[in-house]
Amino acid sequence: MADRAPPPPPPPAGIDSRSGFCAATRIFHSTRAPGDLPPESLPMTAAAYAFSLLSSSTLPGRPALVDAATGIAISYPSFLAAVRSLAGGLWCSLGLRPGDVALVVAPSRLEVPVLDFALMSIGAVVSPANPVSTPEEYAHQVALSRPVVAFAAPEVAAKLPGHVRCVVIGSDEYGRLAASDGRRAAAPAAVAVKQSDTAAVLYSSGTTGRVKAVAITHRNLIALMSLHADNREKVAREAAEAGEEPPPPAVTLLPIPLFHVFGFMMVLRSVSMGETSVLMERFDFIAALRAIERYRVTLLPAAPPVLVAMVKYEEARRRDLSSLLVIGIGGAPLGREVAEQFASVFPNVELVQGYGLTESSGAVAATVGPEESKAYGSVGKLGSHLQAKIVDPSTGEALGPGQRGELWLLDG
Repeated sequence: MADRAPPPPPPPAGIDSRSGFCAATRIFHSTRAPGDLPPESLPMTAAAYAFSLLSSSTLPGRPALVDAATGIAISYPSFLAAVRSLAGGLWCSLGLRPGDVALVVAPSRLEVPVLDFALMSIGAVVSPANPVSTPEEYAHQVALSRPVVAFAAPEVAAKLPGHVRCVVIGSDEYGRLAASDGRRAAAPAAVAVKQSDTAAVLYSSGTTGRVKAVAITHRNLIALMSLHADNREKVAREAAEAGEEPPPPAVTLLPIPLFHVFGFMMVLRSVSMGETSVLMERFDFIAALRAIERYRVTLLPAAPPVLVAMVKYEEARRRDLSSLLVIGIGGAPLGREVAEQFASVFPNVELVQGYGLTESSGAVAATVGPEESKAYGSVGKLGSHLQAKIVDPSTGEALGPGQRGELWLLDG
């Protein structure tokens, strides 16, 4: 059994222990215990880091991925083998190299996480895009990220710009890339990929204009996976202190798209922690309830309207949702009234609230554990390895606790 993480050390002199605020620098520091990150100088991909966290003794019987509609599952041994084999095809047959950008345009199907991890494992850059975008939107995204190849679902391929090489997912060509035929290594030769190299290019929502491309490094993703591992240790430590068993590995239903930073990071999190992701191609409320019941889902990432629907519709009460332990709220603020209504109907489900954005690689603050999660309306504490300022946008002045301003995030 792994040693439990120690409690947070006392804050350095001059930093308030409750808020993390330093009056001298006007910077808010994380009050979370700092997790163990690999040395930044060590060459490592986000995929390699995720796989390094896995415990081989606990994985053989556990699915890594499940298709919610069909029940088809991929075990961890099969998932890891598929990633290695496809990585070999991408390297040896397609000739992809570190820094090459690959556009991935497909619904949330089982092939997508395998492809994403295979690309990252050889240092290629994953660029997931919305499969229902228009040809004009794809042209704009291609101009931003300049991919050397696109991997697309059959129903999407015709909408992509003609000058970009396209491999159709599920085609014979894709099958040859994914299959280890014995004439080449199943995985490429080791390549030195810096943690500061770009791992993914995601597209922002475009709420302030046209869609923008956001470059995310391997180090960004490694830090986020480390943050989730730290949070799991905190929950396990609190359970032990209360004389309770720690929660089992999560079974996560993903009704959110994998091209969105929320879905992209949730798959990374799930794999790095040896958990199970149940994928839905598109969100459907009734289908999501059926999936929770069928697959004994324990974790559901969702936007606030899902909570409203679970409170409002009788179908949510007719289904056996007793396995559901946590709902992770993101994408929009969760009002206190909605949270309290939900808690009155589903008192055994913990609401984890957080804040993040594409540019930060996902969550930068979250509630952790039952006590913090009762603070409805709060997005929790700043994640480890992060610092922040609250700045008056009109004057540029850094503000203190309890003051309203613009949030600036800093690398801690």
